[in-house]
Amino acid sequence: MRIDILTILPGLIESFFRHSIINRAMEKRVAEIHLHDIRDYAKGKHRQVDDYAFSGDAGMVMMIEPIDRAIQALKKERDYDEVIYPTPDAKPYTQKTANKLSTLKNIIILCGHYKGVDQRVRDHLVTCEISIGDYVITGGELAAAVITDSVVRLLPGAISDETSALTDSFQDNLLSPPVYTRPAEYKGWKVPDILLSGNREEIFKWKHEQAVKITNKLRPGLLDEEETKDKTL
Repeated sequence: MRIDILTILPGLIESFFRHSIINRAMEKRVAEIHLHDIRDYAKGKHRQVDDYAFSGDAGMVMMIEPIDRAIQALKKERDYDEVIYPTPDAKPYTQKTANKLSTLKNIIILCGHYKGVDQRVRDHLVTCEISIGDYVITGGELAAAVITDSVVRLLPGAISDETSALTDSFQDNLLSPPVYTRPAEYKGWKVPDILLSGNREEIFKWKHEQAVKITNKLRPGLLDEEETKDKTL
């Protein structure tokens, strides 16, 4: 899978991709991640990428021309399945969306800044908008890193034990059950006996019960979504 990230601050997230699972995925050629400076596609001595809003509102707006040039330059080299724009006023990002994106071959992630991008970028160039939460951050770089991380870890070969990603929270509209490791007892705090029993069937049953219990307590809406989904099948 190839992910091209368009940004005016490539150095802000460059180091993020040099560590952990993302870095190993790139070393194993499971994923390609390329950062592109939008200023390289801007005109003029100062490589301007933003300007005042026509409405006269406070704050600067990212211009359409350098963004369009960057996207078109990439599209001349290959086809892209999605051009993604992270923005707080989009639909919330979910594990379901991450799963879908992980099946694609090439995607572009456009990082906004200032007051956002010229609306024509969203109307004519972007194919998918994603919100990582109902809050505003300085730019789209952190959101791009979040999306990239959540997608790459799902790619075959990215994680040594591929079944690990399949048991993450939200994969089955359930939060993950509790997990424990050695020692089996610490300061009188014990690991549940069932996990030490070796009975895989009973352990699986316990984990599912715990997942349902935790989800019902913390995110009951997920269970409602699962029931609705089942009724529509």
